[in-house]
Amino acid sequence: MKFNDEHKALFDTVKNFAINEIKPFADEWEKNEKFPAHELFKKMGDLDLLGITKNQKNGGMGLDYSYGMVFAEALGHGLDSGVIISTGVQTDMATPALDRYGSKELKDEYLTPAISGDYVTSIAVSEHTGGSDVASLKTFARKDGDDYIVNGQKMWITNATQADYFCTLLNTSNDEPHKNKSLVIIPSNLPGVEVGEKIDKLGLRTSDTAPVYFDNVRIPKRYRIGEEGAGFTMQMQQFQEERIFLSVSSLIILDDCIEQTINFCKERIAFGKRVIDNQAIQFRLAELQTEIEALRSLIYRACEDFVNGQDMTYLASMAKLKCGKLIREVSDACLQYWGGMGFTWENPLSKVYRDGRLMSIGGGTDEIMLSIICKHLEMTKK
Repeated sequence: MKFNDEHKALFDTVKNFAINEIKPFADEWEKNEKFPAHELFKKMGDLDLLGITKNQKNGGMGLDYSYGMVFAEALGHGLDSGVIISTGVQTDMATPALDRYGSKELKDEYLTPAISGDYVTSIAVSEHTGGSDVASLKTFARKDGDDYIVNGQKMWITNATQADYFCTLLNTSNDEPHKNKSLVIIPSNLPGVEVGEKIDKLGLRTSDTAPVYFDNVRIPKRYRIGEEGAGFTMQMQQFQEERIFLSVSSLIILDDCIEQTINFCKERIAFGKRVIDNQAIQFRLAELQTEIEALRSLIYRACEDFVNGQDMTYLASMAKLKCGKLIREVSDACLQYWGGMGFTWENPLSKVYRDGRLMSIGGGTDEIMLSIICKHLEMTKK
């Protein structure tokens, strides 16, 4: 991946934003178990950061995905995965299908305010009976004239308590599981939409995550994105951008783990010498930094394929798999070198240890990534 001056300028803009508008407030937001999404996203929207890859007619910049990837990586300087992932929901998980396949009317009504930061968006796919198993979702939209009547519930929904609308995957027929699903927009203020209590999560505590219930919610069919029954395919496309976002936005956080650990080990004295002077520790940290750089290269290669119009599913799945494993390995290894301080709540790496555990679960589990890779290697039936 070759970066030009525009990529570098964008990276600097987002880096400065993350350092000044996210990092200083992350501890407070974690205690509050929520960050002010409308306030923060509006600031991003004013800087044209929420529609980098989106249609210019709706306020986007119309740039290719390499710029979106640069945005996601630079956002890592905020050093708070909860806020970063919630932002990714807005830019790379709840809006790509709307941008690509939505009607002009639907995009004007819901994409434009998401890009400007006036609306907070959420992606509603997972359910109690189906997270990674998207084909088994139960939420159903019954046809009633020009409307759908939606019943069901969604689980693990990021931005749920602050969302203005949900990009929702549901069943619109009794056809085969891969042909009966549609993506629809469901405004959060409609009668019958109820957001449950925030989930008390192990990590990512700055982001609000909650179940969402739909009880005879009536929406017009014009709120459907694209053709009826095409939702499964659209969501699979959205998943690829989601997986690249999750992977690339973790890189700076991983770099920071190594850097902070080196600095700490230079100051910490054990048995009469600096901890960093132990060659075993030097070699381990060097090895982990090498793994991070290898992951960075893999992500860039996947992005390059995507920009060139090639299918990045294979490489994006590898990147997501590697990221989930590496963030656990790096945070665990680094905490060890902090000694007793590594087991304290206020240690900055303990937050990465907690937050990073989601990377092997959310956006498709490690097992799903491995299954996709196996299919591409023709070990199993596609």
